[in-house]
Amino acid sequence: MKVGLVSPYDFATAGGVNDHVRHLAVQLQKAGHETRIFAPSSRSDVGFEAARFYRIGTPIAVPANDSVARITLSFHLANQVDAIVADEKFDVLHFHEPLMPALPMTMLRMSNTANVGTFHAFARSNIGYYYGRPLLKPYLGHLDRAIAVSEPARDFVNRYFPHFAMRVIPNGIDLNVYRPGLAPIRHLRDENVNILFVGRLEKRKGLGDLLRAYRVLNERVPETRLIIVGDGPQRGRVESYVQRHRLNNVILAGFVPDRVKPRYYSSADIFCAPATGAESFGIVLLEAMASRLPVVATEVPGYMSVLEPGKDSVTVPPKNWRELAASLVILARDAELRHRLADYGLNKVRRYSWERVAADVIEVYQQARKAHAAQPARELEVSGVHHAV
Repeated sequence: MKVGLVSPYDFATAGGVNDHVRHLAVQLQKAGHETRIFAPSSRSDVGFEAARFYRIGTPIAVPANDSVARITLSFHLANQVDAIVADEKFDVLHFHEPLMPALPMTMLRMSNTANVGTFHAFARSNIGYYYGRPLLKPYLGHLDRAIAVSEPARDFVNRYFPHFAMRVIPNGIDLNVYRPGLAPIRHLRDENVNILFVGRLEKRKGLGDLLRAYRVLNERVPETRLIIVGDGPQRGRVESYVQRHRLNNVILAGFVPDRVKPRYYSSADIFCAPATGAESFGIVLLEAMASRLPVVATEVPGYMSVLEPGKDSVTVPPKNWRELAASLVILARDAELRHRLADYGLNKVRRYSWERVAADVIEVYQQARKAHAAQPARELEVSGVHHAV
């Protein structure tokens, strides 16, 4: 098959959806399929060796879901897209966040091949979905099959489009990259118990709660260290908090390249994910489990779709830094408990390997092609979305 993967997000910027697209492209190539990637990009020199990359549109920053989405809002993309699609003759177009303007919606409107959509997001509410339902529903009718990366992501879409069926296929993890036994960062392996945070430094990731919890932890278990991997708009506030409260052993690693990031997991003893909400899955949880780390995380829907509290993790209510601190203290003091949780997670994470995930996605592609072949040529204005099962 020849598959076009469509992302709405700036492909020059790291993010969960773009990482998903890259990994999926690699796995599809390994399975013998051709892949092309369509996305906006803030740089003209972005390339990807596993697939030909088409730069469509220039992204701008748009506030979304307590974060910032870098998307193109131009709907004048049709001529460029039409020429490429006509030349490539795709068997399947796979839209990631198919209702996100403007690139996925433009290509979905124009597509005459089998269409698959993957929904990645989760939020408490979505004003665009709520008020835009009459406009968006016909676009869903253009999908021959649909995927959600988790049950919370599926339920989020079904809140606004209740008759729209999706198959849950989770995000994947490269078990050759994230694994136990990698060389740690040398200066981080000593007598300290290392707590690791990985994520964008923005409010919804809950780093403020982790810093408060760490103050308590460091007082009760002095031989601890907090390692923060990532960058973002909250970095200045994090640095100010650390200095103001004179927190010991806090390492702000900043942005870490993907080739180095697994070594930070290998340098840690506990992984902490204190997000306040709006997480549809939590790829960092898979990275931690694959690296044989126990997890302390908040009980947000996306995380709870992955974790089994008491088996691979300790979980606490979101925005409750006191319970977060208590859980970290317990794990920091109990090496046997850390090992037991970590061993369970390492065994469990095999089910999320990219090989298994990609095989499930390919099965959906085959179903979409059959469904597309069995129906007459469709128009954008359709009465329902029940056929996108």
